[in-house]
Amino acid sequence: MALDFEASYIVWALIALTGYTLFTPLARIATQQVPSTVVALVANSILAISALVVVLYTNGGDIGQYLSGEALSYMLGAGLFLTVGILTYYRALSAGPISVVTPIFGMFLVGSSVIGIVALGESLSLRKVTGIALAVVAIYLTATG
Repeated sequence: MALDFEASYIVWALIALTGYTLFTPLARIATQQVPSTVVALVANSILAISALVVVLYTNGGDIGQYLSGEALSYMLGAGLFLTVGILTYYRALSAGPISVVTPIFGMFLVGSSVIGIVALGESLSLRKVTGIALAVVAIYLTATG
């Protein structure tokens, strides 16, 4: 039975929420015992191997068709920025408390939302503006409180 990757994006977002919620304290504990770069290597190796298994299962391993053109440039750029973000997030977790590091890291949600609206033409409403503003306030209060 094949995995249904067309299921509701809300379900996938909730699964991602659960994964990131549990990841952070485990990474924090690990970075208190070993260098953050080693934790990043091990944890992200699991991610890479898991992604490979999912690709092999869902695409039969045929990814060559996706590794060219404009899409490849975006994938490489995303990988570069993800690398910077993740490695520095692990470093921050090794040095500071989760209750400060994670909200600051979480500002990527605000930044990504703004980029989606400004650069990708996603819709903007008063409700979204209010939500983004409240997220900034919540993160500020959490990180400085």
